[in-house]
Amino acid sequence: MSNVVAPESTPVWVDTSRCKACDVCVSVCPAGVLAMVPAPNSTLGSMIEVETPAACIGCRDCELHCPDFAIYVAERGEYKFARITDDAKQRAEDIKKNHYRKLSA
Repeated sequence: MSNVVAPESTPVWVDTSRCKACDVCVSVCPAGVLAMVPAPNSTLGSMIEVETPAACIGCRDCELHCPDFAIYVAERGEYKFARITDDAKQRAEDIKKNHYRKLSA
């Protein structure tokens, strides 16, 4: 059980003060929920962002693979997660093909 309390109505969130922008979480997300966005003040020039929170399926892959313990997923009782869809799978593939960067609108 997690000791971190989820922000209200949020399936996944990032502690940017701990995140080193390695993009591991983006690479393992099967639903394309996460993406890297430009952040000139960060060490690597980008930062993780929760792009599509409503698509989060609660698999916890991002949380489990984060080497810095900077990403959190709500508990099942705190949030009703989405089901994986073909659109979500395609978004995840498109983000990976875009070098983990946010897709253009």
